[in-house]
Amino acid sequence: MQALKQNKFMMCKQIVPEKRWRQFFSEPSKWWDHRFDKRTAKYPDFKHKETDVALWINGRSTPDWVKAKVVSLLPGTVQRSVFSWNTMLTRFMKFGQHRQVLERWEEMQKEDIYPDSFTYVQVLKACTGLLELEIGRRIHRDVMESGSKSDIFVCNSLIDMYSKCGSLEDACKVFKNMPIPDVVCWSTMIMGYVKCGQGSKALQLFFQMQREDVQPDIITFVNVLSACTSSAALEEGRHIHAHVIRYGFEYDIFVGSCLVDMYNKCGSIEDAIEVFQTMSTRNVVSWSSMIVGYTDCNQGEKAVSLFSQMQLERVNPDRVTFMAVLNACASTEALEEGRCVHAQVIEKRYVSDVFVGSSLIDMYSKCGSLEDATQVFHSMPDCNTVSWNAMIGACVKNSQEEKALVLFQQMQREKVESDNTTYVYVLNACARLLELDFGTYTHMLISRSKYKSDFFVGSCLCEMYAHCGSIVDACRVFNNMPTQDLVSWSAILLGHSKLGEEKSALKLFKLMQQAGVAGDAVTFVSVLHVCASLAAIKEGRYVHLKVIQYGCESDVLVASSLIEMYSKCGRIDEAERVFNSMPILTLTAWNAMLDGYGIHGLGKQALRLCDEMGKQVQMDSATFVTLLSACSHTGFVDEGHCYFELMSPVFDVATTVGHYSCMVDLLGRGGYLDEAEDMINRMAHQPEIPIWMALLGACRVHGNVEMGERIALQVLELDPHNASCYVLLSNVYAAAGNWESRIKVQKLRKERHLHKEAGCTWIEVNGEVHRFFVADTEHPRIIEIQEELRKLSLQMKKAGYVPDKRFEIRDREEGGHSSCQHSERLAIAFGLISTPSGSQLHIFKNLRVCEDCHTASKYISRIAGRSLVVRDANRFHHFVDGICSCGDYW
Repeated sequence: MQALKQNKFMMCKQIVPEKRWRQFFSEPSKWWDHRFDKRTAKYPDFKHKETDVALWINGRSTPDWVKAKVVSLLPGTVQRSVFSWNTMLTRFMKFGQHRQVLERWEEMQKEDIYPDSFTYVQVLKACTGLLELEIGRRIHRDVMESGSKSDIFVCNSLIDMYSKCGSLEDACKVFKNMPIPDVVCWSTMIMGYVKCGQGSKALQLFFQMQREDVQPDIITFVNVLSACTSSAALEEGRHIHAHVIRYGFEYDIFVGSCLVDMYNKCGSIEDAIEVFQTMSTRNVVSWSSMIVGYTDCNQGEKAVSLFSQMQLERVNPDRVTFMAVLNACASTEALEEGRCVHAQVIEKRYVSDVFVGSSLIDMYSKCGSLEDATQVFHSMPDCNTVSWNAMIGACVKNSQEEKALVLFQQMQREKVESDNTTYVYVLNACARLLELDFGTYTHMLISRSKYKSDFFVGSCLCEMYAHCGSIVDACRVFNNMPTQDLVSWSAILLGHSKLGEEKSALKLFKLMQQAGVAGDAVTFVSVLHVCASLAAIKEGRYVHLKVIQYGCESDVLVASSLIEMYSKCGRIDEAERVFNSMPILTLTAWNAMLDGYGIHGLGKQALRLCDEMGKQVQMDSATFVTLLSACSHTGFVDEGHCYFELMSPVFDVATTVGHYSCMVDLLGRGGYLDEAEDMINRMAHQPEIPIWMALLGACRVHGNVEMGERIALQVLELDPHNASCYVLLSNVYAAAGNWESRIKVQKLRKERHLHKEAGCTWIEVNGEVHRFFVADTEHPRIIEIQEELRKLSLQMKKAGYVPDKRFEIRDREEGGHSSCQHSERLAIAFGLISTPSGSQLHIFKNLRVCEDCHTASKYISRIAGRSLVVRDANRFHHFVDGICSCGDYW
C-alpha cells in the first residue's frame, strides 16, 4: 500500500512540472526570464509574473522535450524582469561599459519593461560617463512620468548628470524641486557648482545648507573645500575649517588632506603647514598636497626636503607625488635631486606612466639636461600626446627649435594626435626660427583640426606670422579669431612695430583699449618703445596713464621703458621723475637713465649717475656701452678712456665689439684719429662695418681725406653695396673742398643704384604729427612757412649768420636746393607759426643734423626767443638763446 502511494506521488511530481511547462509554452509572455541574472542552480530560470511559480530548465523533474523547445524560443519571447535588467546594467557599469548600458536601456524600452529607481540610477550614471546630455534629458522625462520622480537617489543622479554635462541650470531645477533634499543631494549640488567653475555659488550653497540645519558629512566638506581655489576665497576657507572642527571631522584623513590642498591653493602656505603638522595620520594624498603647496609658492627646496621626509616615514609615493616633486626639482633646477627621484620612479615602477615620464622630461629640460630628457623620452614604452608635447617643449625651452620641428614631423608620421599645446610649442619654434613656410604648413594642419578656433593657438599663429614678417597673414588670423585676448593683441601690435609700422601699432593699442582689453607689462613695453621711436609724446603720456590705471608702474621693465620714452621724446626732466619715483632701482632702470643723459649730451650727469650706480648694482656690458656713448657725445675723451681701461680688471666686464665701436667713435670725434685706427687694428675681434663707419664719420668731421679713403676701401671690401659709405666718403671730400673726387664718388653711387636715406623731419602740433622733406612743397601751409623762412633769413643775416658755402655747393649739386630748404628748417618755421609765442618746440630728424642747419638753429633760437629741442639720428640738441647744449660737439 505504501509503495502504491509513493508511485502515485512520483507520478504527480512529474505531471505537475510538465503541466506547468505546457502552461509556460502556451503563454510565455506571462513569465519572467531570469536566465541572465542566474547565479546558482537553485535560482529559477523562469517565474510567473502573477503567481511567482518557478521553473528550472535543468531540474530533475523537467521533461526532456522542454530543453529542446526552450532553445527554439525566439529572443524576447519571454521577458526579462526589471531585476534581471538591473543586474545586467550593473555588470556593464562595473566594467565602465557605459555605451552598452544605454544600448540595453533602449532594448528595455522596446520590450515595455517598467524601470524602477535602480534602473534610472544606472542609466543616468552611464549618461554622465559619456557626457550624453540629450539622452539624459530624455531619461529625465521618463523619470517625471514614472513613480521615481521623488526618489532621492534618482534626483541625486540627475543633479550629478546635469552638473557634469555642463547644464548647471537643469541641475539647479532638479535640486529646487526636491521636497526635502538630503545631505547627499546638497553635496552633489555643491560639487556641481565646483565642476562648472562657480566656486562662489558652491560656497553660498554650503552656507545655505547650514542655515537649513542640514548636517554636512565628509563628502560635503571634501566638495566645498575644493571650491576655495584662490586667495579671494581664503576667509571662506577658514570659515569652512571652523565648521570641520565643529562637526568633529578635523582628524579625518580625507578632510585634512583637502584642507591642506585648499590652503595651498589660497596661497596660505602657513595655514597648510599647520593643518599638515596637526594631522594624526597622513596618507600619500596629504603628503603630495603639501609638496605641491611648497612648489607652487616657489619653495622647491622645501618640497624636495618634504619628499625625503615622506620616504623616511615609509609612505609610498604615487604618480601625483612624483609629478609634484619633479616639478619642484624643475623649478629649482635641482638636477642631482631630480636624478635621485628618477631612480625612485624606476624602483616604484612608474617609469612607464606617461604623466610621470612627461614630468621627468620637463624636469630634465628645465635643468638644462636635454640629453637626459631625450633618453627618458626614447625609453618610454608608450608615448602619447602628453609625452610628445613634453619632449617638443623641452627642445623649445633649450633653444633647440630645429629639433622640435623634426620631432613634430616624426609625431605626424607616427599618427599621434596633436593638441593645442603641441601647436603652441611648434608655432613658437617657427617664430624664433623665422620659419614662415613651416609655420604656414602648421597653420594648415590646425585648420583641419578641432583646434582651429582655439584661443591660445590663434594667438600663437598671430605671433608667428608677425615675427616672420607676414603681417597680412597675422591680421587675417587676428580678424578671424572669435575673441581677441591680450596675447593676440600684443602679438599683432608687436608685429606692426617690428615692420616699422609704428603708427599702425599705436592705432591698434588704442583699439585694444576701446575693446576693453587690459594691457600687461609686455604690451606696455612694446608700445612705449614705439612711442620712443616716433617721439610721440602725446601717445606716450596716454600710455603712461594706462600703465598707472592697470597698476603696472611698479614693473621694472615698464618703468625703464617709460624712462626711455620720455628721454627719446626730449623730456629728460620727466624721465628723471619716473626714475626717482621707482621704489627699487634695477640695473635696467639705471642703464635707461644713463642712456637718457647720454643722448641729451648731459655728460656730467651721466658720470655722476655712473658713480652712484657703481655703489648699488653690478654694472654690466650694456652699462659701459651707454656710458662710453655718453662720453663720446660730450667730448669726455679722458673719462671714457679711463672707464674703458677699468672695465675688465675692476668691473669684471669683458670688452666686446660694441665697446670698441664706442671707443673708436669717442677718439674719432675728439680728433684722435690715429689712436682710433690703431685701436681697431689691435682688436681681438674681427672689426665690423659699424666700427669702420664710426671712424669714417670722424674723418669727415676733421677733414682727413687720406684716412677717409683708406677706411672707405675697408668698408666696401666688406660690403660693396653700402650706400652710407659712399655718402660719408663724398662728405669727406666736400669738407676738404675736393669737389672733383666728390662728384666721382656720387656718380659711382648712382651708377650702382645705391640710394641714400632721404632726410625727414617731423614735429607734433596739437596732437598731429607734421612731416617735412627737403624742399617740401606738399604741406598745406607751405606759403606761410616759406614766408617765415624768408623773414628769418633776413634777421639771421643782420645778426651775423653767414651760410656755409661748402653746403651750398653740395646742395646745388644734389638737387639745386639751398640748405635753408632742409627739412629741419621747414619744420622749425612751421612750429614758429603754429604754436604760442615763447613755447618750446620739439623737432625730430631721422638723419644727423648738418653743420649749417645746426648754426642756423642757434640763431633762430635767439631771434625767435624760443627753446628748440632737436633730436637727430645720434642725440638731442637743446638750442636756447643762441647756444646749443652739445657745445658744437656732435
